[in-house]
Amino acid sequence: MRIVDSTEGLTAFVAELANAPYLALDTEFLRDQTYYPKLCLIQVAAPGIEGIIDPLAAGIDLGPFYELIKRPDMVKVLHAGRQDIEIFYLQGGVLPHPLFDSQIAAMVCGFGDAASYETLARKIAHVEIDKSARFTDWSHRPLSKRQLEYALADVTHLRVIYEWMKAKLEKTGRAGWVAEEVAALQDPNLYKLDPELAWKRLKPRTSNKRFLAVLASLAAWREREAQARDIPRGRVLKDEALTEIAAHPPESGEALERIRAVPKGFANSRLGKGLTEAIAMGMTAEPPEGAADQNKQRRRREPSPAVIDLLKTLLRLRAEAVGVAPRLIANAEDIERLAANEDDDVAALSGWRNEVFGKDAIALRKGDLAIALENGEAVVVELEGDE
Repeated sequence: MRIVDSTEGLTAFVAELANAPYLALDTEFLRDQTYYPKLCLIQVAAPGIEGIIDPLAAGIDLGPFYELIKRPDMVKVLHAGRQDIEIFYLQGGVLPHPLFDSQIAAMVCGFGDAASYETLARKIAHVEIDKSARFTDWSHRPLSKRQLEYALADVTHLRVIYEWMKAKLEKTGRAGWVAEEVAALQDPNLYKLDPELAWKRLKPRTSNKRFLAVLASLAAWREREAQARDIPRGRVLKDEALTEIAAHPPESGEALERIRAVPKGFANSRLGKGLTEAIAMGMTAEPPEGAADQNKQRRRREPSPAVIDLLKTLLRLRAEAVGVAPRLIANAEDIERLAANEDDDVAALSGWRNEVFGKDAIALRKGDLAIALENGEAVVVELEGDE
């Protein structure tokens, strides 16, 4: 097994990978005690070559690796790769391109919603993945042979999975469907950790301006503290504490101490002072940018549950017909907005989704399509217009 633990070794490894048509990639990292992910291993495989890069090796410079995954002539293959891409972006300033995500492709290839790597390895590569090393402390050194073999298996079988899926997608003409989905993973805004946008993570379900202004101020304060100390957000203050404070801003340290989700003694600590200042700033601030857009998403009218059920049935039937996971075509929000006649920016009404489902959803809503039973099976029936 090849372990790359020096800059010289990495440079040589990258040179051997230079002519590969694709790279299968995975990472092992820890994040339970830190704000930023701690990168512990990078696994790489290409046709005829594979190895593990040790980012924790003394003095190693990962620059050659990051240069490699920037190359536009080499497909980067990951499985459920959002967290891996986040690490590459935060630590290397790189978004891999072009990109192929086998979990997304699996939904197009008929493997259902969120197929696991183990499932694809079993069904496509015909191997069983040993899960016994899954909960390893990947920062520990030295790692055992069993642990390293488990880590490397995450990319060696990915080669077989990718080549099988690539052939299937080319045969069915659906490679563009996957590319459209994967493009969303290459948006830098997905990985930027802007404290001013931290309030969105809390998904507030209110239009109260004061609440939103205070919540945004609190979330930004917590995000900056977590980043500066490199600790998880919840170690600064829990989500429920932020929402409770925003709903009922305390006017004194004593009132702050009475809030159930705030730890005892917090008000008199250094963090308590910063929190108090954030509350005061939020009380006089305008609601955060984007709050108005969020409020626009509230239903103009509640959709009929029966219409929602009909659209869900249509979605299931159309998804089964093309062998694609329903969730990839339309999510619950899409269905509710279609049922409420709120069609603006509904993803299911554009591109390949419209061809598979969207146009039929509109036709069903207009009464031009119906769902009926035929020989005990639900079928879609096109209704004839008035003569």
